[in-house]
Amino acid sequence: MENVENTVDLDLDMYLVLSPERSVRVPARLGYSSSDPFAVHMVFHVGSDFPVRWVFARELLDEGVRRPCGYGDVRIWPTRVRDREVICLALSSPDGNALLEADREEVRRWIRLTHHILPPGEEQRALALDAGLARLLADQ
Repeated sequence: MENVENTVDLDLDMYLVLSPERSVRVPARLGYSSSDPFAVHMVFHVGSDFPVRWVFARELLDEGVRRPCGYGDVRIWPTRVRDREVICLALSSPDGNALLEADREEVRRWIRLTHHILPPGEEQRALALDAGLARLLADQ
């Protein structure tokens, strides 16, 4: 049986919050692939030679559009900013911290597209670890 990789990407404008009154637009891309079924890949283009990349659980983003979740390096929560429904992403690393906002409905629609590729709870099946392990052990 051949494994077919399915992907869905979304280019969107996120906003880096500098203060309660000021934010800066940051072009970003959300990526999902059935070959890495548990993960969401975010790439931020911040005007440098190298984009900033983050990888975290799809389940975290899925939950974060509905209610506050996460701890540590990635925290996500829905809120309202100047009459807009957004999600906030608080990212922490040894290099610094960032608070970003994204359009909540745009992210929610994208998450639904990832669910069409691979429904929640089916990630383990997509990895086919048992079949791969059986083939590996059979070769020995």
